[in-house]
Amino acid sequence: MSGDDEEQRAVRAAVEGELRLLDPDVRARPDAVTELLDPDFTEFGASGRRYDRASILVVTSADAGGPSEPTAATDMSGALLAPGLVHLTFTTESNGRRVRRNSIWRRTGSLWRLYFHQGTPVNCP
Repeated sequence: MSGDDEEQRAVRAAVEGELRLLDPDVRARPDAVTELLDPDFTEFGASGRRYDRASILVVTSADAGGPSEPTAATDMSGALLAPGLVHLTFTTESNGRRVRRNSIWRRTGSLWRLYFHQGTPVNCP
């Protein structure tokens, strides 16, 4: 397998995981979210709050029950930083709020899990 093939597979696995985490059906199930999060997961949310694996489950479960529109992700791109480590960047929009996001996905064995995530609100029109 060439380096390009390895990078494409790794980035594709991270993108698939990220899209699953945006899915309201997945977010409604703490077990499904936990499966996608690294045990050492950390997030700096668009709110400015810091989350760990346990505290983000409260947020994802609450989001899933609300009457909001689905979150749309655009401009998603990724790069293999090192074997088993992928960096993604993308923008989300939901309920008129745009957020620039970046994630680091880490492979443990055969599983890709979200290790770090940060969201930064877009304040320009």
